[in-house]
Amino acid sequence: MTKATRGTNGSDASSSSGSSRGRARGRRRFLQATAVTGGLSLAGCVDTYNTVRDDVVGSTDEPDEDVVTIGLLAPDPESDFVGQSMVRSAEIAVADLEDDGGIDGKAVELVVGNTAANPLEARREYQRLVLEEGADVTVGIFDSPSLVNVMDDIAEQETIHLTAGAATADASRLVVDDYDRYKYHFRVGPPNDYDLGQVQMDFLEDIAPEVGWDSIALLAEDYDWTAGPWSVYQEQLGDTGVDVVLEEQYPPAVDDFSSLYDEVVEADADVVLATMAHTGTDAVLDWAHPNRPADTPEPYPFAFGGIHVPMQLPTYYDQTDGACRYGFGQISATAESEIGALTDEFVTAYESAHGDTPVYNGYHTYDGIRLFAQAVEQAGTLESDTLVETLEEASLDGTVGTVEFYDRDHEFAHDFVYHENEMLYFQWQERDGEGVQEIVWPDEHATAEFVSPEWI
Repeated sequence: MTKATRGTNGSDASSSSGSSRGRARGRRRFLQATAVTGGLSLAGCVDTYNTVRDDVVGSTDEPDEDVVTIGLLAPDPESDFVGQSMVRSAEIAVADLEDDGGIDGKAVELVVGNTAANPLEARREYQRLVLEEGADVTVGIFDSPSLVNVMDDIAEQETIHLTAGAATADASRLVVDDYDRYKYHFRVGPPNDYDLGQVQMDFLEDIAPEVGWDSIALLAEDYDWTAGPWSVYQEQLGDTGVDVVLEEQYPPAVDDFSSLYDEVVEADADVVLATMAHTGTDAVLDWAHPNRPADTPEPYPFAFGGIHVPMQLPTYYDQTDGACRYGFGQISATAESEIGALTDEFVTAYESAHGDTPVYNGYHTYDGIRLFAQAVEQAGTLESDTLVETLEEASLDGTVGTVEFYDRDHEFAHDFVYHENEMLYFQWQERDGEGVQEIVWPDEHATAEFVSPEWI
C-alpha cells in the first residue's frame, strides 16, 4: 500500500512507497472563486514543519479508486504549533491505519491545506482539497470564522467534514435548520461553545467547595466565540452557590490587565474564571508577574484559569517562563491523561516521532480520522449519504474518551456529545523542575490534587 502526505502545493510531504495521485471523483464538484488573503493563527510558533517535497508537483496520474484520500485543514502548519500538531497527528493516524491494512482494504493518503486561520483562505483550501486533490473526507479547521465560511461548500460538495478545533455551535444549528443540505458536517471535538460553558459550571460546582472559592470574577474577551459560554454563565451561575462579585466582557484590544485585576482585588474575588484565547497570554503574565521586569514577582492574590486556549499548549510553561504555574484550564487530553483507549498509544507514537507532545487539536484530529475509517469499514462504502447515517450511530473510544454525535433532532445536531465524566481540567504544576499539565478534575481521571497558589 502507498501512503503520502501532500502539502498545500500538491507536493509529497512524507516518504512513500508509491506516487500520490490527484483525482476528481464522480460526485458533484463546483469550483467557486474566492479571494486569497493571509491570516494569523491564535497559537504560538515553534519549529517549522518543513517536510514538503516538490518532486510530485503537477502530477497527472489518473484517479486511483484504491486509495482513500483524507484532506486536513490546519492553520499555518509550517510555523504554528496548533497546525503542526494537527498535521503530525493526522500522519500518525494514517500510519496506524496503513499498518492495519488501510481503510476497507484501500491505501490511505493525506493531503494538507493551510487555512492560515483565515476564513477566505480556509474556503480556498477546502475547495482545493476536495476539487483538485479528490479528498474523500476533510478533517480539521481550528477557528470558528473559518468553519462558518466553508459550511456552504461542505454542503455543496456533499463530502463529509469532521471539525477538529472550531467550537462555534453555528455549524450544528445549520444542520438542525436544513438537515438535508448541511448533514455532512460533524464535530469530533472539542465541545461546542455552549458545552464549553457547561463544563466550566460543572467544574466550578465541584471544585469551589473543595478549594475554598466563595467568590469569583468572570472575565471574558468580547469575541463572538465567547457568547455561548457567557450565556451559560448567566443561566447557571446562580445555582452554583458561589458569589459572582465581578463580571466583565472586555474589549479584544486589552493588553494590560492591571486595572481589571485591581477591580478583582477590590471586589475580593477568590478566583478569576476566564474565557480567553487571543488575550490569554497577557492575562497570565499580568496575573503572575504584574511588576515585570522586576526580578521578584508580586502576583495578584487570587487563583486564575478557566477556558484559556494558549494555556492548553504543552510548551506554554516554557513559553511563559513558568508564569502559568498554578493556572488551570479545560482541556480535551494531555500527555498525563489516560482518558480513552487510544490515548496512551497515540501519545507514545507522537512523542517517539517528534520528541514532544500534541496540542489538544491533535487528539481530535487523530480521533476524527480513526472514526471515519471505522465508519467506512462498517458501511463498506465511501458514499457520503450512507456514511452520514453510519456516523450518526457511531461511537469511538478514542484519545479523548468517547467520541459520538448528538442525533439529528438534537439542538446541536452532529456535535460532539458532552460526557461530564470525560471532560478534563488541568493545572500547570511543577515536577522535578519541569512544568506539567496535571489533571485535577474529575477525580476519577486526576493525576494530582489542585494546588492553590502559595501567595493566596
